[in-house]
Amino acid sequence: MPAAAEWRPEEEREPRRLSFPAEAARRRDRLAGWACAAGLLCIWVSFHLMSRLTVRQALTPWDVAALRFGGAFLAALPLLAWFGLPRIPPRRWPAIVVFAGLCFPLCAYAGYQLAPAAQGSTVMAAGLPVAAALLSVAMGQGRIGPWRAASLGIVAAGCLLLGQATAGAFEGAWTGTLLFLTAVTGWAVYTLLVQRWRLRAIEATLTVALLTGPLYLPVWYLLLPSNLAQASWPVIASQAAFHGIGSVLLAGFFYTRCVALLGPGPTTMIGAAVPGLAALLAWPLLGEALSPMGLLAVAVVCAGLALAVLRPDRPG
Repeated sequence: MPAAAEWRPEEEREPRRLSFPAEAARRRDRLAGWACAAGLLCIWVSFHLMSRLTVRQALTPWDVAALRFGGAFLAALPLLAWFGLPRIPPRRWPAIVVFAGLCFPLCAYAGYQLAPAAQGSTVMAAGLPVAAALLSVAMGQGRIGPWRAASLGIVAAGCLLLGQATAGAFEGAWTGTLLFLTAVTGWAVYTLLVQRWRLRAIEATLTVALLTGPLYLPVWYLLLPSNLAQASWPVIASQAAFHGIGSVLLAGFFYTRCVALLGPGPTTMIGAAVPGLAALLAWPLLGEALSPMGLLAVAVVCAGLALAVLRPDRPG
């Protein structure tokens, strides 16, 4: 017994000494994860502000999409040399290109010709979980529990309130809302396909970047209305760099690393902060002030999104 009594403290001290490097590595991972989360939040908020800014820059939605696809294609070429061709079966390319490459950005950019940044950020942040939940149930990939149903109900109520608050101030705001909902529905379909097909993030991102540009750019150049010739080179360069590199490539990297290092819960919480930050920044940067009812609607949507993260339904 005395020998056991002497040995037990040594046994207790040894794991603490050996676990210190592992604990330090976990701290580094969490710091890296929160750094990726901060970068992701900046890109997500900036997407709504930059997309709305194109209206003042006289760019058509088709022009912004062309800059996005062209910038992403050029930025993906070095990654192609590093990672090689995406190993995704060609039969799956059309769905990836249509829903992630074309549907989401084209509808979002068109919506921002009609509606303010606060409305776009709120409707898309709120519409994505609603569309994903309904499509997941329809495809047999999930269910809607009581907490999730309550969250979606709050989110839907906030969106209706926001639409009512902005309908008089911005002509065409309801049409913009429908375009935003179409955009996030396309992205929700893409998300569910990624889960079903178990696609790697880098391969899906490269597929979108490499295929969408060559398909879209000739159609845009020959058939679609454009004001790109009247835009200055700083405007063209900044929009191409942000939408092509930031929105397509960097956001995908930050999102993937954030999920890996922090988990899906904290990553999802970032989306709940986007509408409020976009609404607050759009006021001084774009001069788009919301009414008290509009600010209340944004707060309601953020509360609904936060509820889904803080009180998730347990599977089964």
